[in-house]
Amino acid sequence: MPDVSGMIWGLPQMLQKGYIVVATDYPGLGTPGIHPYLIGESEGRAVLDSVRAARALPRSGASNRFVVWGHSQGGHAALYTGELARSYAPDLKLLGVAAAAPATYLVELFDADKSTAAGKELTAMAIYSWSHLYGYNASSLVAANAQRPYQAMAHDCIESVADFEALKKSEKPLMRERFLKSNPATTPPWKGIMQRNTPGQRAAGAPVFLAQGTADTIVRPAITRQFGKALCRRGTRVMFVALPGTTHTFAARDSVRTALKWMDDRFRGVPAPSVCGR
Repeated sequence: MPDVSGMIWGLPQMLQKGYIVVATDYPGLGTPGIHPYLIGESEGRAVLDSVRAARALPRSGASNRFVVWGHSQGGHAALYTGELARSYAPDLKLLGVAAAAPATYLVELFDADKSTAAGKELTAMAIYSWSHLYGYNASSLVAANAQRPYQAMAHDCIESVADFEALKKSEKPLMRERFLKSNPATTPPWKGIMQRNTPGQRAAGAPVFLAQGTADTIVRPAITRQFGKALCRRGTRVMFVALPGTTHTFAARDSVRTALKWMDDRFRGVPAPSVCGR
């Protein structure tokens, strides 16, 4: 990407506050191998390793205290970072987990999105990743006449307007043809992989901030609310921010000011607010 840092909403404000900001690129993105898309343990470890890397930079001044902030797949990674932090990185002190429109209940999300263009794109990426890394044959799920567009979709990376136009063209065959032989959200082993990579099965690890746009048709608002309520039942302090009219693309942009205030308070030791019980 020509300007990766430009994809982090609120970065100038974070730097003005004196934050040290680090972002992982995850395995398989810019390096050899398959990217473990929506594989929670890999994502969480990559984020924690990036914090360690920032601390290891000479004269970085980074302490072991950190918060994590992510959007969409990054929100999924942020939630897994919280769940893994204590066991995988006991040298670090996680103060809070902030996620905008995160991928949570994967079975419900994939099932809800299966007939949309964006849903088909994300499904192609996920099936490609999971088939290679878990050792399952995607041809048992992907229709033979959709193999070529499926492969193209799974390898898409949007870096420009031209790439976005190419993406829309590659989506058309998947919308026109029967892409999948069956619904992966209800078919073994794919359903099991989704359940295995759904956050919330372990302690959250820190207070949680959730932001969700009400106009989001990729990460459905009701599913994020359901996830927040489940965190509450487990004793996690949860702040939930609804973003009226916000689509999936702009969930991080429209929530970053509130998220930054929430993160500031975690560093200052202010007790975390919670919607639980309301």
